[in-house]
Amino acid sequence: MFIDFTQVELFAGKGGAGAVSFRKEKYIPKGGPDGGDGGRGGHVLFKVDTGLHTLHDIRYRKKYQAENGHHGGGSNKTGRNGTDILIPIPPGTLIRRKNEENLLADLTKDGQSFIACHGGQGGKGNARYKTATQRAPRTAQKGTPGESGFFDIELKILADVGLVGFPNSGKSTLLSKLSAAKPKIAEYPFTTLEPQLGIVKYGEYNSFVMADIPGLIKGASDGKGLGLQFLKHIERNKIHIYIIDVQEKFPADILEALKKELAQFNQNLLRKPYLICRSKMDLDIDLSDGWKSFSHEFTDISAINGQGLSELVQKIVKLIELQN
Repeated sequence: MFIDFTQVELFAGKGGAGAVSFRKEKYIPKGGPDGGDGGRGGHVLFKVDTGLHTLHDIRYRKKYQAENGHHGGGSNKTGRNGTDILIPIPPGTLIRRKNEENLLADLTKDGQSFIACHGGQGGKGNARYKTATQRAPRTAQKGTPGESGFFDIELKILADVGLVGFPNSGKSTLLSKLSAAKPKIAEYPFTTLEPQLGIVKYGEYNSFVMADIPGLIKGASDGKGLGLQFLKHIERNKIHIYIIDVQEKFPADILEALKKELAQFNQNLLRKPYLICRSKMDLDIDLSDGWKSFSHEFTDISAINGQGLSELVQKIVKLIELQN
């Protein structure tokens, strides 16, 4: 199951208390204060793991509690810091306080981390309170509480290329042929109910990430069909590929409708570079007058017999390189 939103409650650890202690050595009846400081409470932090592609693992664990700092000890021993809790997340994760718009972190790179809740500070031991007039202080400081709160965790997948098209236009078949992804494929609308990611390799060592965004319909930006649920994932793509079925009678209208849905969701989506593909060219059909008058540049492809796929990959690579 593809999970791209969840809420969690986080508790950082409390700082350990400082110690009240005095030196106890033979022949030194009045040893001075030697109480050590308490340790810091554990942090709660998120860290990007590129092996993850969904928030599935944290959806079912709603609460995270870091360890408290340990108390200070005699002989000026500082308490051990509480163990941090590290929550692995996929690249493209956004973190906000619950029901707040302010973005705390946008984590996109492998290994990138963010401390959502800081552990409390350890308290001072009585050794720190010794003065010229107070030789034997019996005062020590408690540790401070750790930070806590509810957080909204949202994922916007990172892909170089986003496949955009109405249901049953051939996006899933194309993704499966160009990559090792295995999306569900069938001849009925809304077969793809969640985004699918695939890695397309080219050359000897190079690759790019392609995403099949669940099929749009007219009115998706108003909540129809799968609605806004997955449109947000298109925002991260460097380029779009509009997929239009060769069987469509009015391809110009289809292209306009797709662009309209993207624009109504986020006008900036139309500023991204794009390619147009005429899919299912393996079908033996007569082209409509709409295709004959279609004025946009496009690439003919067939994911069934491989027509145009190498050419398409070359065009994609050139566009991606221009963006980098």
